Amino acid sequence: MASDEDKLLHIVMFPWLAFGHMIPNLELAKLIAQKGHKISFVSTPRNIERLPKLPPNLSTLINYVNLPLPKVDNLPDNAEATTDVPYDVVKYLKKAYDALQEPLTHFLETSKADWIFYDFVPFWVGSVASKLGIRSVFYSIFTAPFMNFMGPASVLMSIDQQRIKPENYTMPPPWVPFPTTVAFRYFEVMKNTDSALDNDSGFSDLYRMGASIKNCDFVAIRGCTEFEPEWFQVLENIYQKPVLPVGQLPSTGLDGGNENNAWQWMKDWLDNKSRGTVVYVAFGSEAKPNQEEVTKIALGLEKSELPFFWVLRVRRGPSDTVVLQLPEGFEERTRGRGVVCTTWAPQLKILSHENVGGFLTHSGWTSVVEAVQNEKPLVLLTFLADQGINARVLEEKKMGYSVPRNERDGLFTSDSVADSVRLLMVEEEGRIYRGKIKEMKDLFVNREKQERYIDNLLDFLGERNRTPQT
Repeated sequence: MASDEDKLLHIVMFPWLAFGHMIPNLELAKLIAQKGHKISFVSTPRNIERLPKLPPNLSTLINYVNLPLPKVDNLPDNAEATTDVPYDVVKYLKKAYDALQEPLTHFLETSKADWIFYDFVPFWVGSVASKLGIRSVFYSIFTAPFMNFMGPASVLMSIDQQRIKPENYTMPPPWVPFPTTVAFRYFEVMKNTDSALDNDSGFSDLYRMGASIKNCDFVAIRGCTEFEPEWFQVLENIYQKPVLPVGQLPSTGLDGGNENNAWQWMKDWLDNKSRGTVVYVAFGSEAKPNQEEVTKIALGLEKSELPFFWVLRVRRGPSDTVVLQLPEGFEERTRGRGVVCTTWAPQLKILSHENVGGFLTHSGWTSVVEAVQNEKPLVLLTFLADQGINARVLEEKKMGYSVPRNERDGLFTSDSVADSVRLLMVEEEGRIYRGKIKEMKDLFVNREKQERYIDNLLDFLGERNRTPQT
């Protein structure tokens, strides 16, 4: 707790409308509020309803601010998060989100806020805050290696002549001065190109990210310098402004709430398996494999002969007309050995179960942190955004093994899925991955280290707050 009342800060948080962004923002908000500071967490009504309940000791320090999402053409009613709509509708969600600029400005005018933390989509927040005399932080839930790979603001906001061809993204950029394998694979570049360069919302994702970096007072990034020190150093060099790590933000409590009845049958099923034999399969709240990929994953799990628990999102919201199907006869053939769950599932509880021995994942960083937290080695199968860069980092550090794929089109086989899962979980060759995850646990979930990152962040915020703005 801050000792003097005048040192207490009021911080506004404004995350992008994706649960993979809102949850890390909320985790950071909770850690800051535990020190006695006030948080105004701004989002839309339906998203706030779906966020985890706050601990009683923080409910007076974290205030949810509801801003109704403006209506825009082609955005379905009640669609307030990326999980509510198919990929090709997300651009309309960004348009609606940009239309929150005026109501957010009105809130900030009367909020008496000291700082605002904002995400990469609302790149305009830094300029708005500056006009109102409020300092701003671009808070990236993307990792330091990913932000390094994407480059400085000047590159992101314009078409970099060095990076016109897709092949340019399959090698480390010139501003990274040390040897590394961290880069996209060709098929990942091609999958990401449309969303990164799409201007249908008015601005491309690359421009939004660059302007967010340019317009803020400093950058905060989810991550820790013990895990990736060289990447943080490069970021300070290319951004020419302070870059502060906030820690890995391991989940502070097991997910639960109204779905505890659902967890009970899952726990009963897991309890009946042998220790470390179950492979957990889930691809996060954003990634939706295509039908061919789902078929290959299913047949691969069947061929692996291992027990599996698969959380499968068959559609992205009610307006998604492409509903994924399992191969004919698959559930009958694997009955008793495997479960396919198409509704909500408590990932942290599943990963913490002793009978789960590995995790087939999309490489989203929250899932990675939860896996390391529970010492579960990773089989990596990427789909979009930053996942390819995350996978290279995990491969380089021997924390995860990627399913072999065709470099050009990303195709994989059911045999490659089966072989990868077995390698990771039971074969001698996978011992290094099983060991490395355990080695890394302390870097990710050490409470003292996490506290130190938050204290450093708050010291920096307080010091800057006492310095007059220029």
